[in-house]
Amino acid sequence: MTDRPDAPDETPMQRALRLKKAAQEARPKTPGAKVKREQAGMPTGASKPWLKR
Repeated sequence: MTDRPDAPDETPMQRALRLKKAAQEARPKTPGAKVKREQAGMPTGASKPWLKR
């Protein structure tokens, strides 16, 4: 992983965030729900009809 020795100016929260981002980048990418909706032919807003004007 991208584990480097702790920098003296890096807080524990910054270190945790850096490690979290590195772990997320290492995961395989999958298409989001938006792509699935478009492939299904579902119009935008169909799942929440109360939001239509």
